[in-house]
Amino acid sequence: MTRYARVETKAGRALLRSLEPRDVDAVVRFWHESGDELLDFLGIDRARLATREDTRQRFMRAVPSGDPAQMNLAFAIDLDGELTGYTLLNRYSAELNYSHWHIMRPELRGAGISSALYPYRVRMYFDAAPMERLTHQTRTRNVPVNRMLDKWVPIAETRYIENPDGVALPGEFHLRYVNRADVAALFLKATPT
Repeated sequence: MTRYARVETKAGRALLRSLEPRDVDAVVRFWHESGDELLDFLGIDRARLATREDTRQRFMRAVPSGDPAQMNLAFAIDLDGELTGYTLLNRYSAELNYSHWHIMRPELRGAGISSALYPYRVRMYFDAAPMERLTHQTRTRNVPVNRMLDKWVPIAETRYIENPDGVALPGEFHLRYVNRADVAALFLKATPT
């Protein structure tokens, strides 16, 4: 297991690490047992999500293997030693890469974990993959996620996307871009004044 960052948050000690096969069943449960209300809010296409076994296989393929050509990389978010969320990097080219992240424990959503981990998470993507640009594609109605990202990266454009990355339905999305050269500046934003 590779550990990428440990950060103290208001909710506890957060750890970014490589996702391991033992974590995959928890991710599958998140997607297939969280209920329609969450999936509807996230705008998930049930056909693209497919079955539990499809989700399991997708995430097993995303467990980091060390192969620089691996196109999907998944990382775990632990809080005080307990798997709390995950993040997924979908790679297509040096310039076209998307990240997704979810806090799987509902009571911890909005607790500041994503914000505290943000610069470390972005640095981890660039350290783990030979890419030059990362795209954040977020639904405009997902106010909490957009509020968190507003602290770090401005919206570059907002538009309707017919075929969004991941398992999302078409819809209106904000797009934000982070270049490899931007990573150091994220840590300056994170430094208290």
